[in-house]
Amino acid sequence: MRHNRAVNHLGRQSGHRKAMLANMASSLILKKRITTTVAKAKALKPYLEPLVTKSKDDSTHNRRVVFSYLKDKEAVSELFRTIAPKIADRPGGYLRILHLGFRKGDAADMALVEFVDFNEAALASGEKKEAKKTTRRSRSKKAEAPVAEAPAAEAPAEEKAE
Repeated sequence: MRHNRAVNHLGRQSGHRKAMLANMASSLILKKRITTTVAKAKALKPYLEPLVTKSKDDSTHNRRVVFSYLKDKEAVSELFRTIAPKIADRPGGYLRILHLGFRKGDAADMALVEFVDFNEAALASGEKKEAKKTTRRSRSKKAEAPVAEAPAAEAPAEEKAE
């Protein structure tokens, strides 16, 4: 039984697990989305989200703390330069895990992990929904009557001008 055992060891020893999570986090930061197993995705989320929160405050100390976890200069600079300004107003929940189904070879449950603010397809569909403005009530006949009279009033003015 795994009572009060919060960490999923993923069948690895601690050094291997830390290196694997650091590599997955670096790949996710650089590529903005990765495909992995659901168990690894769920382990990656609590590993990376505190680092993204630290990147909101761009200080030397925070850069060094994040580098101690990621061990990749390019990933740290990408996190602080491009990702942090985009998620500055978000209070948390920077990652999204989408289930993809089962892998063909070993039937492992697969997932897509991505940054919430970097999914262009979802952002584009969200903007289209906001642009549509309709009313739920039907138009009254009183509102239609003045609109119909206005073009008729303009027609005689055009005849006089000729």
